[in-house]
Amino acid sequence: MMDSRSFDSGRIAEGYLKRPWLHKSVMEKVKEDCGMDQPFGNGLDVGCGAGLSTKALKLICDRVTGTDISEAMIEVCQKTYKEDGYSFYQAKAEETALPENHYDIVTAAGVINWVERDKFLKNMSQVMEPGGLLIIYDFWITDQMKDREQYTVWYNEKYLKKFPKPPRKEDVWKQENLKEYFVMDKQINYDMFYDFTMAEFIDFMMIQSNVNAKIENGEMTECEVRAWMSESLSNIFESQTRTLCFAGYNWYLKKIGIC
Repeated sequence: MMDSRSFDSGRIAEGYLKRPWLHKSVMEKVKEDCGMDQPFGNGLDVGCGAGLSTKALKLICDRVTGTDISEAMIEVCQKTYKEDGYSFYQAKAEETALPENHYDIVTAAGVINWVERDKFLKNMSQVMEPGGLLIIYDFWITDQMKDREQYTVWYNEKYLKKFPKPPRKEDVWKQENLKEYFVMDKQINYDMFYDFTMAEFIDFMMIQSNVNAKIENGEMTECEVRAWMSESLSNIFESQTRTLCFAGYNWYLKKIGIC
């Protein structure tokens, strides 16, 4: 299994900072799903990466803290988000420090594939207010691109064969997995769409975990990967902007018990 520390590099951190800000659309869905009429007070973003998910949480929360296992990611966050209401520190998802004020809301974007579930849930129960909301979400590229059937062939027959996905935990959490810490309120699946130029799409693909694994393992250089993608994608984009489909989910967990 790919270790989450594989993302601890300056190249990946800077690349994450330039990712599409789909997290904003996720927060709009959160507001809709939860019927929000006022912001939360104190929020935590676990596995914040380069801070895009923290920036999104700030849209619905007055004060936010971001944590990540990667020192490089935290350094990028601290350089980028200097305004009031933001703070960041390095920590594993299972080792969040007890805050001065417990968190009303916690988001975890693209994190649960790498965590030790029971330790994570116990830790979250310790740092959250009773009745607090834990939102676990993720989104990922699919093999669907609007009006470009050849992209589906490229994705399945070329891309995944050249860059196979590293194994990771893919289980869907159920109520019985949450023990005495949380109640699963709802689990929602949805699609999102985003427009890319070919250059933007290649930049985005360069920070995918399976591509990064091949670069970090020394099997291909970054230049070789970019060259392969440019050549294999040229007849799909044809110098046009293309619309890619993302699949995503939101899980809403309510904290129970006392701190």
